[in-house]
Amino acid sequence: MVFFELFYTFLIIGLFTFGGGYAMLSLIQNQIVVEKGWITAQQFTDIVAISQATPGPVGINSATYVGYMVPHNMGYSELSCIAGSVCATIAVVIPSFIIVLTICRLYNKFKNSGLFTSLMKNLRPVVIGMIAAAAGILITPENFFHYSSWLLLTGAFISCYFFKTNPIWVIVAGGVIGLLIY
Repeated sequence: MVFFELFYTFLIIGLFTFGGGYAMLSLIQNQIVVEKGWITAQQFTDIVAISQATPGPVGINSATYVGYMVPHNMGYSELSCIAGSVCATIAVVIPSFIIVLTICRLYNKFKNSGLFTSLMKNLRPVVIGMIAAAAGILITPENFFHYSSWLLLTGAFISCYFFKTNPIWVIVAGGVIGLLIY
């Protein structure tokens, strides 16, 4: 039963997420932590951190780790945990795959349509809002427990937004500074 619920939950998350993995995080957190209570907020924060550190899209990585953790927290076997990972990963990818395949087939036909252009333009604020919601979820006492975390966040924002610094250099500098501070 938990596998059907995992599949259905991540299918819905994949279906209603626009903007990629970071936009998906707020939906995953709401469904898995708040609504269903399958994992704790701290476990979710750890899952997001691991998902960011591993190769691949953060939303899909998060689904994979959540799919593993939910059966694990319920006392299922290791094989069942792996099946949960596969189940959640496939479910979150299916809607995007079908939507992108459909858009690719229809793009040339509708690319000059005013309705299509308007739709794409109006989706931008929604995507920005979902990414901001994901950032808001991750700003918790567990993550930002010290004033230096806020200083790093502020410095990274100012560097990228005002000085147009390459994000790779901001990440490297943040890692080095964080290593020295913590």
